[in-house]
Amino acid sequence: MGRVTRTADLWHHYGRTRHTTDRAVPSDFHWSWGQDSGPGAELLGDLAGRCVGDLGAGAAREAAHLAVRHHPASIVAVDASSAQHAMAGDLYGHLAPRLGLFLCDVLAHLRASTETYDVLYSVFGAVDFTEPRELLPAAASALRPGGRLVFSTLAHHLGGTPAHPDVQHTEIGAKTPDGAAAVIRRWVLQEHVWTKLLDEAGFTRITTEVLPGGPGPRAADTLLVRAFRTDDQRAV
Repeated sequence: MGRVTRTADLWHHYGRTRHTTDRAVPSDFHWSWGQDSGPGAELLGDLAGRCVGDLGAGAAREAAHLAVRHHPASIVAVDASSAQHAMAGDLYGHLAPRLGLFLCDVLAHLRASTETYDVLYSVFGAVDFTEPRELLPAAASALRPGGRLVFSTLAHHLGGTPAHPDVQHTEIGAKTPDGAAAVIRRWVLQEHVWTKLLDEAGFTRITTEVLPGGPGPRAADTLLVRAFRTDDQRAV
C-alpha cells in the first residue's frame, strides 16, 4: 500500500483470511479504523462520470464498492504490493473496465498522471505509508484544478501513543513473504502537521475530523482529512 520496499512484499500476508471468507462487493464504505461507523462515500461527492483514484487500494474493496454503487466513469485502484494486487484481481477483476487495478508505485503513478483525476482517496493506504512531502504534491499534480483529496489515517499510534508533532515516521513491525521479521514506515501525524503539509502542496479548503474508536487494545481514533486542489493551476 504505497512505496514500502524494493525487495520484499511486506503486504504479502495482509488480508489473506478475509480473502477466503469474504468475497462480496462491500455494501458500505467506511473511513474509520474499525470499519463500522462514521461517514461514508458521500464525502467524495457525486462520483457519477468522474475519474477516481484509490491510493494504496490493497484488495480494492472500497474501490469495488464505488465502482458498483456510485457509477464513476472509471476508478483506478493503485497498489505496489503484488500480493494485494493479485487478491484484488481475484475478487474484483470482473468489474473491469470500470474498475482498473494497477500494480505500481503510487508516487510514480501520480507523477505520470498530471491533471487526470477528479477525486483521490486513501483509507489507511498510501497516505499512511509514503513520505507525505513527496506524496501530497504528487497528488495535487494528479488532480484536476478543484479536485478533491480525502483520506483517513491514524489519529494516534496503536496503543495510544500520541501522533507526531512534526513530519516524522514510525517504524512498525511487518513480515516478508517467508515470515521473516521486517519493519515498515508509517506516518502518524497530528492534525496541524497534515494541514500544513497539504497547504504547502497546493491544497485549500482543508478540514479535519476525529472519528472516535471503539473499545479494545488495538482500537484507534481515526483522523479524517478533506482537501481540494486549488483552482489556480499556477499554485501546484
